[in-house]
Amino acid sequence: MFIENDPKDNVYKDLIDLAFEVCDTFILVVRESIFFNQNANYLLEELESSLKEVKEQYEWPGIISAGGKPAKIYYYNTDINARTIIKTVTNSLHSWVQPDLPEDLSFIKNGKSWLINVSHEFESCIITENKEEIDKITQIKGLNVRL
Repeated sequence: MFIENDPKDNVYKDLIDLAFEVCDTFILVVRESIFFNQNANYLLEELESSLKEVKEQYEWPGIISAGGKPAKIYYYNTDINARTIIKTVTNSLHSWVQPDLPEDLSFIKNGKSWLINVSHEFESCIITENKEEIDKITQIKGLNVRL
């Protein structure tokens, strides 16, 4: 299911609430080759209590990096503290772009990508066949999705 618009404001918050309800993990991406400002560093510090692990990878949901340095992928638990931070640090799904924030906020359910967000390309999709989840997604007022 493709997200046709950039979820902003309440649409963003509702989508984040659903992602935290459904998924057990979310990721943030830091590309070493792109400038990273103080706000982004502060965010990573704020999320530290929810951190599971950091991996250097050439691939993450929606991206296969061609050459260069690997990115650092930060894996987090979808806990209440992280939810609050993710909902308040920005009001737009596609604003997850360096240098102001880590990139490509995406969610994982049971080891599989659920919400894939490639922020710098303004592309997002949700992968689910669960009828209840599809109903909840389509009920988010203002979220334009294409099945």
